[in-house]
Amino acid sequence: MEKKIIAVVGATGLQGKGVVNALKKNGSFIIRAITRNPNNYNGLADEVVLGDLTNLDSLTNAFKGAYGVFVVTNFWEGADELNQGRTAIEAAKKVKVNHFIWSTLPNVEAISKGKYEVPHFTGKAKVDELVKMAGFTSYSFVQAPFYFQNLVGQLGAQQQQDGSFGWSLPIDPTKRVVHMADINDLGKVVAGAFLNGDKVGRGSYLSLAAGCYSFNDILAAFKAVGKEYSFNYIPGEVFSKFPFKGADELVQMFAYFESNTYMGPNSDSQIEMAKEISKEAYTPLEEWIKQNVN
Repeated sequence: MEKKIIAVVGATGLQGKGVVNALKKNGSFIIRAITRNPNNYNGLADEVVLGDLTNLDSLTNAFKGAYGVFVVTNFWEGADELNQGRTAIEAAKKVKVNHFIWSTLPNVEAISKGKYEVPHFTGKAKVDELVKMAGFTSYSFVQAPFYFQNLVGQLGAQQQQDGSFGWSLPIDPTKRVVHMADINDLGKVVAGAFLNGDKVGRGSYLSLAAGCYSFNDILAAFKAVGKEYSFNYIPGEVFSKFPFKGADELVQMFAYFESNTYMGPNSDSQIEMAKEISKEAYTPLEEWIKQNVN
């Protein structure tokens, strides 16, 4: 039986790489990497094709012949996520893609009834309705967590005023409200979704989370492998005045976490469904730290 093609948008990014690698390991599909720079691609995909979320024709061509597509947009690159999502949907419909998987996040605006404004969450969530109305035979939503990778990347520990290394953030370190996982594990969920379209292809939400952590839990996990970090709580009204772009959005995001958790209320069933269809267990935080932190 001929293998079906899965097209992966953003195949050079963290989410896309994890999807390509998990699909490759599973071996059930032909994997097509979609990237703006195919000449620079060095991943595991079987094919690599030029595709740009801002160009309908290129994306339509990139999706030709694909049974399924995985689509993620990058807010931090300045993406107009609503328009990019719309373009991906239109391209997929033109070439009759069967299973459309959209990488989304909780709608903070709706969950908090307008109290918190976190555009890099809500911007993705606003595409969900377009996916639901598009008429795909199968469609699913995956929700990425707070990446373990953030702990050594965008939100990595920094030297504090007292000389220690750690975090100074506007969140109560005792509250277990941050759903986290190794972002590579999103690929395990996406592969499971493509293999179980009959089960999750009617608009299921699949939320990746190895656990729900507090920052005290994070400190303890690092300590267990010999890494001592500190935590300093900064009130939101102070943090929002820090001189870097996005400070206020971080305040809003952490306040939303404290009130509703990262994945939002009533997300337990979505987290369990993601685990159920994943073909492998997720990497625990302590294990990830052992493997990735020197």
